[in-house]
Amino acid sequence: MKTKIAIVYDFDKTLSTDDMQAFGFIQALGLDPKDFWHECDSFGEKYKIDNVLAYMYIMHKKMKEKGIPLTKEYLYKCGKNVKYFKGLDTWFDRINEFGRKNDVEVEHYVISSGTREIIEGTTIAKYFKEIFACYFIYENGEAVWPALAINYTNKTQFIYRINKGILDIRDTRVNDEMPHSERPIPFSNIIYVGDSQTDIPSMRLVYNKGGTSIGLYQKNSKNEGFLRSILQKERISYVAEADYSENGEFDTIVKGLIKKTMYEKRLHDIRKKQKTEK
Repeated sequence: MKTKIAIVYDFDKTLSTDDMQAFGFIQALGLDPKDFWHECDSFGEKYKIDNVLAYMYIMHKKMKEKGIPLTKEYLYKCGKNVKYFKGLDTWFDRINEFGRKNDVEVEHYVISSGTREIIEGTTIAKYFKEIFACYFIYENGEAVWPALAINYTNKTQFIYRINKGILDIRDTRVNDEMPHSERPIPFSNIIYVGDSQTDIPSMRLVYNKGGTSIGLYQKNSKNEGFLRSILQKERISYVAEADYSENGEFDTIVKGLIKKTMYEKRLHDIRKKQKTEK
């Protein structure tokens, strides 16, 4: 049986070049993205609301003021405009094939504080085994209330869900004791990919549990210096430019990790076989 690895991605500025709402959703409200996010922050500060719940509220409020129904279909359409980093259009097929050639099954997941319905509308949504992101409850086709809000700290529960293979967010068995040998994807086979401070709890969890955390930066950005500083402090495993092109730095790192997983599995199988021999 093939061994599995999970590549777990943040979305905004990790896969997409900007916040997903900045590719048409905010502009349709007649706002500049900076003004929209400033209003979300101000609202959250005024009422002491979690930043994620604040932006979901402002999304709903502004759409109502504009007279545009906030529907799943509308958000899906916004996803069609999302722009990705270089090489991402071929990344998933390439890395899945590389895994197959090395007897490793690659699974892809998103854990994001962004909007799930927008992600589901993107051209890359089909590659993810599961998308963990914020979404709404709908009545008569229109959003009425947040169904799930994911902030930077509760992102970590979804890493445990991937580790244990318990992906239903209402399934409390994720809290049950499970021997590490029975977990479908051990932490050592999890690669977490993020870009900013909001990814640190998830990066640290994966790194401290023996997995790999990779910080992606846009060249000459503030995040490049930040990610390099936490690399020096042994808080993440690697940094790389946000470029998914074949033979690029990120591509090389992930392929190396797949090869490492393959060799470790082969060595494990040899040792297991030898222990049964008399």
